[in-house]
Amino acid sequence: MRHLICAAILALVSSSAGAGQQQVIPIPPSVKVDGMPPIPQSIADDLARYAAFRDAQLVAWHPTKRQILINTIFGQFAQIHLVDGPGRARTQLTFLSPGVPRATAASPFSAASFDPSDGSTFVLRRDATGGTEGYSLYRYDMPTGQITPLNDRRSASGVPVWSRQGKWIAYRSSERNGKDRDIFVMQPSNPTTARRVGDTTGNWDVEDWSPDGSSLLVLELASNSVTTIWRMDVATGEKKALTPRDGEPAGWFNARFSADGRHVYALSDKGGRTRVWRGAVATGAWTPVSSEADAVDSFELSPDGLMMAMILDRGENTDVQVLDLGTLKPRPLPSLATGVMSQLIWRPGSRELAFTFASIRSQGDVYSVDTSLGTLTRWTFSEVSFNPDALPAPEVIRWKSEDGLLVSGILYRPSTKFTGPRPVMISLHGGPEQRDRVRFQGRSNYFLNELGIAIIYPNVRGSIGFGRKFEDADNGKARVGAIKDVGGLLDWIATQPDLDKSRVLLQGPSYGGYLALEASIVYADRIRCVMAGAAMTNLVTFLEQTGPDRQANRRVEYGDCAHFCYRSRRLPVRRN
Repeated sequence: MRHLICAAILALVSSSAGAGQQQVIPIPPSVKVDGMPPIPQSIADDLARYAAFRDAQLVAWHPTKRQILINTIFGQFAQIHLVDGPGRARTQLTFLSPGVPRATAASPFSAASFDPSDGSTFVLRRDATGGTEGYSLYRYDMPTGQITPLNDRRSASGVPVWSRQGKWIAYRSSERNGKDRDIFVMQPSNPTTARRVGDTTGNWDVEDWSPDGSSLLVLELASNSVTTIWRMDVATGEKKALTPRDGEPAGWFNARFSADGRHVYALSDKGGRTRVWRGAVATGAWTPVSSEADAVDSFELSPDGLMMAMILDRGENTDVQVLDLGTLKPRPLPSLATGVMSQLIWRPGSRELAFTFASIRSQGDVYSVDTSLGTLTRWTFSEVSFNPDALPAPEVIRWKSEDGLLVSGILYRPSTKFTGPRPVMISLHGGPEQRDRVRFQGRSNYFLNELGIAIIYPNVRGSIGFGRKFEDADNGKARVGAIKDVGGLLDWIATQPDLDKSRVLLQGPSYGGYLALEASIVYADRIRCVMAGAAMTNLVTFLEQTGPDRQANRRVEYGDCAHFCYRSRRLPVRRN
């Protein structure tokens, strides 16, 4: 990947190649190179300095001590560390190769969680298959540091959820047949207790245990945006749908039992904007809880069930709000700098709420707020290798796509020491159901500060956070619309005197890489270079080769005849 980045840099900032007598990066034996100039070692060396930064992601509270687990990288892999109090030194607990998964916008789940009964063990997920995302479960013993596998390493296991009494976890796994993601329960202290709960087919996941431990809230995912919440009896596997299965399709997520088990709280885009809803288990009647004016990213109920913490969508940033569930009025909280919050976790037996906070100045650190006293505490202080205050503040930009749809993105301008029209890197996120927000640029600050490259992060149609209509606007035969959004952005760039329309790089991972490749064909003479990471190059091949449980999910997005329907409607190559 480093070689691809360096090659893209050369293509974007240079009109001629030539590394002269400089030391160059040797070409790995496994890489085939055709027509690419030698890459100076100095580029990789300078880029490495900007990559020397750290962050900390909140993972879990200890159930009986004021301690937290965090996920951070010291060396090559992300590992679990213990922090024994605010500002105290971290102690590395895991030394795994590869490491433990990191939370992302697409997968904001915890890497590990303690047994609530005593905190002597925690369960973690990791991919021990060499990058196939076949996550399996492991038990970590705190007194000894021993790590014990709990299930088949080839199975795709979901995030485990502890019963409130501890001892038992519930999780999804494909271990029955490698296709369906069924619901299992297990005592991690004795993996032989694992058993499948009921009969299911397709894609399921666990959300919560009832307070008495007799039932689960489970999620059936017809697609990433159409889901059903079920109540499942742990003993018999019998299940009852709690959310509507007819009428207008809606997504239901983040389901949590109330403290008395009589109600369920969940996120839903029912009616358009994503809000928190409360449903009665007995009747299935649902009413909104959060304000219609606020879109909600996520929420968690306090341990006593009297309060609810929410992350509110403020466009390119987020806010944390805590509601008193008795009055539905927000509690006063200390202000934070502008940024993005994630991983909300309440400390057991208290009213202290912790979360990860990221901004343009930091990739992320852990903070907590005492919701009774209104005090803010910073737990971690991660180092950064570059001061982003040296660069202009990012800007939200908007443009019209070729079919008139209004699209937005975030523009990071390069250092003001560069003059003249600047080359542009367009970075397309994956998903498609993901979203870019204002954030710390990390090693990309090298492009901004050393090479004078502007970077734009578009949220093309299909991105979440802009309403269900926008999210579904790229489905099936409408896939070409997302490419039109890129074309509209190229038109916008051409109107900006400080941006160079003749030097544009398209890049992205996964679906973003697919979109970059497709847009580079349609707008071939307007793109200088493309860099695609783990990109889909053929939607039919992708659907044929992905897991069977994933196929049904993705057909809602891409369509049953994704390749042929799309190719028949491909846009003509634009010539300017």
